[in-house]
Amino acid sequence: MVTRLSNFFLRTLREDPAGAEVASHKLLIRAGYIRPQAAGIFAWLPLGLRVKARIEKVVREEMANAGAQEVHFPALMPREAYEATGRWDEYGDLLFRLQDRKGGDYLLAPTHEEAFTLLVKDLYSSYKDLPLTIYQIQDKYRDEARPRAGLLRGREFTMKDAYSFDSSDAGLDASYQAQRDAYERIFQRLGLEYAIVQADAGAMGGSRSEEFLHPTPVGEDTFVRSAGGYAANVEAFTTAVLDAIPFDADASPVIFDSPDTPTIETLVAHTNAVLDGEYTAADTLKNVVLALTHLDGTRELVVVGIPGDREVDEKRAEVAFAPAEVTTATAEDFENNPLLVKGYIGPWSPTGAVLGEESATGIRYLVDPRVSEGTSWITGANIDQKHAHSVVAGRDFEADGIVEIANVRAGDPAPDGSGPVELARGMEIGHVFQLGRKYAEALGLKVLDENGKLVTVTMGSYGIGVTRILAIIAELNNDDKGLIWPPSVAPFDVQVVAAGRDQVAFDVATELSASLEAAGLDVLYDDRPKVSPGVKFGDAELVGVPWIVIVGRGAAEGQVELWDRAGGVREAVSIDEARARLTTR
Repeated sequence: MVTRLSNFFLRTLREDPAGAEVASHKLLIRAGYIRPQAAGIFAWLPLGLRVKARIEKVVREEMANAGAQEVHFPALMPREAYEATGRWDEYGDLLFRLQDRKGGDYLLAPTHEEAFTLLVKDLYSSYKDLPLTIYQIQDKYRDEARPRAGLLRGREFTMKDAYSFDSSDAGLDASYQAQRDAYERIFQRLGLEYAIVQADAGAMGGSRSEEFLHPTPVGEDTFVRSAGGYAANVEAFTTAVLDAIPFDADASPVIFDSPDTPTIETLVAHTNAVLDGEYTAADTLKNVVLALTHLDGTRELVVVGIPGDREVDEKRAEVAFAPAEVTTATAEDFENNPLLVKGYIGPWSPTGAVLGEESATGIRYLVDPRVSEGTSWITGANIDQKHAHSVVAGRDFEADGIVEIANVRAGDPAPDGSGPVELARGMEIGHVFQLGRKYAEALGLKVLDENGKLVTVTMGSYGIGVTRILAIIAELNNDDKGLIWPPSVAPFDVQVVAAGRDQVAFDVATELSASLEAAGLDVLYDDRPKVSPGVKFGDAELVGVPWIVIVGRGAAEGQVELWDRAGGVREAVSIDEARARLTTR
């Protein structure tokens, strides 16, 4: 049946909504696809649901091609399963937690690993039942601290999550590759550019983890790639540990006065003046004091030494110390730890502890991979207004471990030796994990193997952000007039506009709409009788159906105007030609 705009639930807006920053956010609201309900929460209107359904259709087809079967879980889940896997606490403030009238704890699920695992445990018991891949397309909930950019980062969003179950690691590899290949087909069909990058598994756990990122300036993720094919999210980028450098074991650091040099810039300038050198920030060792709040509520200070020409990357720090919460040390922390001399902290001190037994500050000391054995540094002497030079790693101090929290820069060498990396911005559109046995072990998912012995099932997890993809497609396909949907996901194939007040135009438009619908096209017919042509054209441009047919003054002579919204071409053609061109696409 032809959809008539005169009774279609749609109201367009002429002005951008307040607070909308990116094009997709502005246009999806203005064109009547979604309506805001609260920060990061949106109602879906008929136009939006039609586009969403078309994206989901592509996803479902490729999931079926990959051998996956669809199920559906509730969003409201009990606490117990998430507590068994540790994620009730690990997710922290991201979880929406609530209680029922009896005091039972529930959550609005951010993901459903636990539910899928328990379902398979309930129904399957033999290796003969495996491999199995099941999926759902369902709304998820995360209490984002800063929901922004409309559907690109919301608190409620639609995701396709699939889970594979295998009795062997080789089986997991095959299931993982099948889903990875399906993702490539999905994004190719949707016309989305993507980069597959190594990623951190985060609270999901597991071993192998890859993100599908769509390169875009509005993306919230930074990733790196080399000309030789290496690609990784910055959180997963690893710095190669340098080979040890020979050093003079009999030498020792030299302390020098450095008044009023609490920053790297002031330290370098002062050092070059005092030592008559050509030192740079890269020759200095910056010592950053961080506070870690662990899941049990305990608070721990750590000192991390990084080259002075690097900054701390907050995301890399979050990953490095997860699941602990990471913040910078406070003034009270320094007051409570007198060995921390603010602005003059170092890993070595003439009055410090014995090498290898305790750090000079008495606090756990970690270093960047570039601080390898034999490297020499200018750093704090743990004495107010004093620094030391020729402080050598492995001779004058030892670290309690290596940690990656320093920022990644363009030109850094790729860890696989494929050359220097470049940085780019991207938006995550898919993520695939080899979860391994983390969830199966926690929840007791075992099957009998060929020898009748119980073995723990190994799992994979595969997610696609359906609503985020919709927003990205809108972000890519618009102009200053409105949206321009690709035919594969457009809410309608063609929009017929009856322009003017002549009844002939409405009669012809009605007949043309019916014939196009009968030929298999989804048709939106603007039959509003008392709306001016200018308003109708403006709405058509804003809504973004890829083909528009304007039926106006030439209708009596069998002429219409065919408008290619994407190409911007409008041409007068006969009704028969318009019908033929639209139905043969």
